[in-house]
Amino acid sequence: MRKILRVVLLAIVALLIYASTRPDTFHVERTGMIGAPPEVVYAHVVSFHAWPAWSPWEKLDPNMKREFGGTDGAVGSSYAWVGNDKVGTGKMTITEATPASKVDMKLEFIKPFKATNTATFALAPEGAGTKVTWAMDGKNDLMGKIMSIFMNMDKMVGGDFERGLVSLKAVSEAGPPAGS
Repeated sequence: MRKILRVVLLAIVALLIYASTRPDTFHVERTGMIGAPPEVVYAHVVSFHAWPAWSPWEKLDPNMKREFGGTDGAVGSSYAWVGNDKVGTGKMTITEATPASKVDMKLEFIKPFKATNTATFALAPEGAGTKVTWAMDGKNDLMGKIMSIFMNMDKMVGGDFERGLVSLKAVSEAGPPAGS
């Protein structure tokens, strides 16, 4: 029995040592081309009321509860959600909004795991359209480092970003969101 406990303890210590060598931060990024001017794409991104038309997470839980705060499209505006196990609970708040160019958000996850990350949409005119880069950056505490051994954040979120960019392309190429 002592031998088994020693082996288990040694395995836990080895896991913790290995986890401590993992990166302190993570970065997920996807880029897409949209055949619409930056102003139109920006309007879909900066307005949280426009997100249901293109966000990949909206489709995972059509019954998700949403709460909007602040002036839509302005720094300080927010979007909180409570959804099923696929979307969890969280809140986004715009921290920077440069018209037709960039939107930065504080992204707070509450469930299933607590985390605070930064999401960025960078828009650049390219030809007759817009190059959109959607990124998420965050810090890995010890628990995040342990989880990164078993789960790849890029693989977990990257596909959602790709689906979101395809939907953002479709709605942007159809024109600006209603009410803008």
